[in-house]
Amino acid sequence: MVVTIDGPAGAGKSTVARAVAERLGFTYLDSGAMYRCVALAGRERGVEPARAAREARIELGDRVLLDGRDVTDAIRSPEISEVASRVAADPEVRRALVEKQRELLASGDWVAEGRDIGTVVAPGAEVKVFLEASPQERARRRAEQLGAEPEAVLAEQAKRDERDRTRADSPLRPAADAITIDTSGLSADEVVERVAGLAAKMMPR
Repeated sequence: MVVTIDGPAGAGKSTVARAVAERLGFTYLDSGAMYRCVALAGRERGVEPARAAREARIELGDRVLLDGRDVTDAIRSPEISEVASRVAADPEVRRALVEKQRELLASGDWVAEGRDIGTVVAPGAEVKVFLEASPQERARRRAEQLGAEPEAVLAEQAKRDERDRTRADSPLRPAADAITIDTSGLSADEVVERVAGLAAKMMPR
C-alpha cells in the first residue's frame, strides 16, 4: 500500500509523513532528500546534476546515505537546499529520480512525500494527500527549523514556489483525487491523525 503526501515547502510534509509511517508501520520515503543528495553529489564531484542523479546510490532510512556515506546533516544546509530546488526543475534529474522512486515503491508499504508523488511517481496510490498552509505560516515554520529570519525565508519561499508550480516537468499541483488539508491552524498530531485515518479506511480488514 502507498500513501502519498505532496505539497509546498513548509506545509508539514516531512513531519507528517514520518509520523504517519511510524503509526502505520510503513516505510517512509523522503523524495526531497533524494534531490538534495543529487545537489550535493553534483557539487562535490563537479558533474552535471542529471549525471549525478543517474550515478548516485541513495539509501533512505533513519539516516540518509549517499554512496554509503551519511549525509543526513550535510543535505539540510541552506546552500544545498537552494541548489536542490533548482536541480529539481531539471527534467532529466526528475526522470532519473522518479525511476528510482518507482522501484522503491513497487514493493512493500510506504508513506512517500514530495511534490509530484501522487501525480507522477505513484498515480495509482491508494491514498493521496496534498498539504498546504498560508505562505506566512509556512515561512514561520521553515524559519524556526533553519534559525533564520521569517522575512528572508518568505522571500526565498516565494521564488521556490514559483519554480515548483511553473516548471514544465511535474509541476507542483494536487492530484485530481487527492484530499487537500490546510495545516495552517492544525497541530502536527491533528494532521497525522487525519492522514492515518484516511489510510486506515483503505487497509484490508
